[in-house]
Amino acid sequence: MIDCENLADLGFAPVAAALAAGRIPGAVLGVLQDGRRALRFDGFAQVVPERAAMAASTVFDLASLTKVLHTTHAVLRMVERGTFTLDTTLGELIPDLRQYDVAGAAERKVTVRQCLTHQTHLPAVEPLYTYGQNPATLRAFILQREWRQGPPMYSDINFLFLGIVLERFSHLKSEIISPLPGLSFRPDPANCAATELCSWRGRVMRGEVHDENAFALGGQPGHAGLFGNADAVLDYAEALLAGGTLAASSIAELRRRHSSTRTLGWEASHPGWSGGAACSDATIGHTGFTGTGLWIDWERRRAWTLLTNRVHPSRHFDSGIVALRRAVGEAVCA
Repeated sequence: MIDCENLADLGFAPVAAALAAGRIPGAVLGVLQDGRRALRFDGFAQVVPERAAMAASTVFDLASLTKVLHTTHAVLRMVERGTFTLDTTLGELIPDLRQYDVAGAAERKVTVRQCLTHQTHLPAVEPLYTYGQNPATLRAFILQREWRQGPPMYSDINFLFLGIVLERFSHLKSEIISPLPGLSFRPDPANCAATELCSWRGRVMRGEVHDENAFALGGQPGHAGLFGNADAVLDYAEALLAGGTLAASSIAELRRRHSSTRTLGWEASHPGWSGGAACSDATIGHTGFTGTGLWIDWERRRAWTLLTNRVHPSRHFDSGIVALRRAVGEAVCA
């Protein structure tokens, strides 16, 4: 039987080194194996303007983990209920999308599947918050602008559209778009790790979403905004590994490669990726800009989450998070 506590100790060794070097303020590592889990933590949840110690229960701004722990999950639940299919187009789901160019707009032809797998013409990101902070107006802007076209890439815009789809159908399936147990869009700031001292908002962000676009859109779009602690993140991974929370057909879609690097919503194991080189080819994962991540190795029946506040007090510092994630994955899986 594999010793889960030993896996956590091995995985936390590179995290401890990063903490000692001052590369990150604090971190929590959680490892799940065969239904057993172990957590390791150290450092600080906040260092400015005052210090607050990290705890195993510290809640993190999960950033783009929102894409898989909330939006992908909710979309697949909608598909299971027959509300729409993976190949339904955005134009069918959002009739007013590009309503002044219904016949020619490329955005109207994009499918749910293409958004989930980042196989669209849409850009990676856009500073939408610089156009104002009225959520309704910003949503209208997202729907009516002609988005610049380019090659497929990982895109927040894909998930902004999916978030709007979920909002449009929320009156039909309100229980589906609510956060899963242990996760929240409105956490208690006192329980949260701090993120950035934001020059735009003029304060340290703690318990408020770090992502500027998510903040301007009201804190609950499709690409970011979710908060949770390590246990809540591992709860989701454990449910997936046990075959729960989604139908078998949906879990199969989460595991199936739709490109060399992507499944539905998730990133698939590939050379140089965030999960390291020691995991199996059947591993999926996702990261968040604030310093978070979750990886699930279906072959080993193992999952691990590394939650850090690496953007605190500033993103403009080389935290070494890319190498740290790989080192943790290799230690946990080697």
